[in-house]
Amino acid sequence: MSRNVYLRTLPISDALELVMSRLDRDALLSAERIPTHEALGRITAEPIYAKASSPTYHSAAMDGIAVRAEQTFAAREGRSLELVRDRDYLPVNTGEPLPEEFDAVIMIEHVQELDQNTAAIEAPAFPWQHVRRIGEDIVATELLLPQNHRLSPYDIGALLSGGIFEVPVRTRPHIIFIPTGDEVLDFTRRPEPKPGEVIESNSQVLAAMARLWDVRFTRMDPVPDDAEALRRAVEQGLAQKPQALVIGAGSSAGSRDYTRQTMERFGEVLVHGIDAMPGKPSLIGLAGETLLFGAPGYPVSSVVCFEQLLEPLLAWMQRMEPKRRPRVSVELTRKVPSKLGQEEFLRVSIGKVGSKYVATPLPRGAGLITSLTRAQGVVRIPAHSEGKNTGSSVPAELLVSEPELGRILVCVGSHDNTLDLLANELMGLKRPLTLSSTHVGSMGGLLALQNDSAHLAGAHLYDPVSRDYNFPFLEKHLPGRQIRVVNLAIRQQGLIVARGNPKSIEGLRDLVREDVRFINRQRGAGTRILLDDELERNGIDPQQIAGYEQEEYTHMAIAVNVQSGVVDCGMGIYAAAQALGLDFVPLARERYDLLIPEEQAREEAMQTLLNLLRSDAFKEKIAALGGYEVGLTGEVMSPGTGLG
Repeated sequence: MSRNVYLRTLPISDALELVMSRLDRDALLSAERIPTHEALGRITAEPIYAKASSPTYHSAAMDGIAVRAEQTFAAREGRSLELVRDRDYLPVNTGEPLPEEFDAVIMIEHVQELDQNTAAIEAPAFPWQHVRRIGEDIVATELLLPQNHRLSPYDIGALLSGGIFEVPVRTRPHIIFIPTGDEVLDFTRRPEPKPGEVIESNSQVLAAMARLWDVRFTRMDPVPDDAEALRRAVEQGLAQKPQALVIGAGSSAGSRDYTRQTMERFGEVLVHGIDAMPGKPSLIGLAGETLLFGAPGYPVSSVVCFEQLLEPLLAWMQRMEPKRRPRVSVELTRKVPSKLGQEEFLRVSIGKVGSKYVATPLPRGAGLITSLTRAQGVVRIPAHSEGKNTGSSVPAELLVSEPELGRILVCVGSHDNTLDLLANELMGLKRPLTLSSTHVGSMGGLLALQNDSAHLAGAHLYDPVSRDYNFPFLEKHLPGRQIRVVNLAIRQQGLIVARGNPKSIEGLRDLVREDVRFINRQRGAGTRILLDDELERNGIDPQQIAGYEQEEYTHMAIAVNVQSGVVDCGMGIYAAAQALGLDFVPLARERYDLLIPEEQAREEAMQTLLNLLRSDAFKEKIAALGGYEVGLTGEVMSPGTGLG
């Protein structure tokens, strides 16, 4: 099978500059006239001049009396001046026309009414005092707004005040998206994917972005991996004369990637490959005055293509600056290696711990859309860098507002399903809190506390010598630190096996059988430490276990591997097995605790979390998950408590 060959990959800035140099911006967007009250966010196509002045008459700016200023000059404090109604003054209210022959207004608070026809004042007025003069705000024929101006809510008011009821604006750019791929299922049909199939969602990510950009969006029906079918779809799309046509997936260099050759049938490919990760396979071309895009199929890669290439070009077409995200300086909680020569867009979870912002890198796979939903920011690692070390201070572009970061509790450590339950309950409070949970194992949680990079850590580290949990490890790794240990639950650990347990796995000794494939938790995870201790006590050599070196980072990931048939069993918690309808071989009960530095435990947000843990309603929800005991939930542990 023939394969495409990447053109020379380009830095993002060079790719944008190249494309812009080939476009006639003046010809890209025509003009139209629309009602002024419907023009919010649109771009003016020409300068707009006022047709009417505002105000159109001299008007009172205050409630009071209209006077002739020169007739009031004799008024003094303690020597009042009396005025006669209709001759020397007339009552006026704010906004009313100033009566002819009068040129000032005295506030009603400074007027003493002696009777119905006589008023006294103790201070003179000056000409045009408290009067809005004709054209004070807008003068007919003056420039209200220049061309290429994005209309704000205030602009709408100014236009209407100036007598402009229709406004000339540039047409909104139009994007057409064509999903492709034999494995792609149309989400509108609410499909249930089988192995090898995926539900198409990238189009709707772009559709939502288009609404934020005030851009028209059209999605065409998914097209299979067929060159002729794709050609017909692109032809239909181009007939609508959009400003941009995006082909989703098929942009890489595989034998079934037809995007590039299709673009070349209708125009010219300018860019095939950018120096970015994810997002490298992005394509940009031209068919007449229509921009052609080949967006990678992986969700995170496609978002990089949309945000870093498509959005800036659409903004440039409209003579707008791309929206800039606010930035803060963050401290990385983990080392981040990176590939030289490619700018990397790293999604991170951010929280404020003490006086600093800390950022925990999220999983970096281009296909992991949850790294987008869980992120509060993006860290850019330059192309000339081989990565960043733990503790490095780097700028992060915020995906949320900065005040929201102060309502995020950063939990680093061992994974447990109750953390998801806790996160949901915290978001249901009157003053919601976000629990940002990163799964790096119990030892990783201790390291985060050691570096002041988390508010709390989840841990279930068992010490076979003392038969205690977590405290021996705190004494070793955080000596002298005041750490409050609060129990979340007692849980069951064991072997997660397929429904019906077809391999008849009954315990650890079955792991060395030739027909059993195992999957392990990562080094440093409390589950891994527990397993290794059990293997040693039973005299089982880990090297005899097929899959012992294969690692996953969460209990649910273990369960999914078993459910899909990739492995026969894995070490995990009962709740994960129950969630996916799998069977479970119990091996041990263990205590899962939250480790909270004492200075954090006193904070209002943490007190809210602790109160929630102690509530009967929350304990009932933990118990309902299955495989948990809540007799100690919410209680402060002490050395020697063990399992209670």
